[in-house]
Amino acid sequence: MQLEKVVAYHKALADATRVRMLILLADGELNGMTLAERLSLTPATITHHATKLREAGLIQERRDKNTIYFSLNNYLLHAGAGAAEELISRRHSHSDKGGQEMDEEGQKLQALEQEAAKEKFRASVLRSFIDKEGRLKSIPAQFKKKLVVLEHLAQKLEPGRAYPEKEINEFIVQFHPDFATLRREFIMQQFMFRQKEVYELNPVEMWPRWTQLS
Repeated sequence: MQLEKVVAYHKALADATRVRMLILLADGELNGMTLAERLSLTPATITHHATKLREAGLIQERRDKNTIYFSLNNYLLHAGAGAAEELISRRHSHSDKGGQEMDEEGQKLQALEQEAAKEKFRASVLRSFIDKEGRLKSIPAQFKKKLVVLEHLAQKLEPGRAYPEKEINEFIVQFHPDFATLRREFIMQQFMFRQKEVYELNPVEMWPRWTQLS
């Protein structure tokens, strides 16, 4: 099964049009109509090639009303190439060792797929809740999605810096007007700690792991 995915990865790249699409998407998200215009192709042709790229995990899609936007999956683009190289260049001294190493390779590919799925989920949540100006549209009700958003915001704070409550409020208001709720969530979810109205980031190791939630 893992070998089939490596083959699918390279089959998706074995087309000049699809490679040109990836080159354009490397500069940022584009919709199907824009890709069609830049490549002098019909929208139907773009849809056909986008399906192949999506099935191989090389691009991601999101829908905004009646428009579909495509973006490059940089993680799998690089991971797939590395997995193929390791799979092909591996040497086996005997059949038992070969089988063991193939199992290890399968585990590596599975781990890569899991990481890619987590990154896809994170990107999807941020697209849904963060607008083009970087502001938070709303605070997610689902716990896992809330942690993704809180982590995204916490990463913008400076580790080791002590923030008076006024400063942390001003920081949060840049992204959402309900600074009281978000400030409280930072504390409750262990992203920050508070001492005498002064706030500071906890070590990253203490942050909740949304990746471990189902």
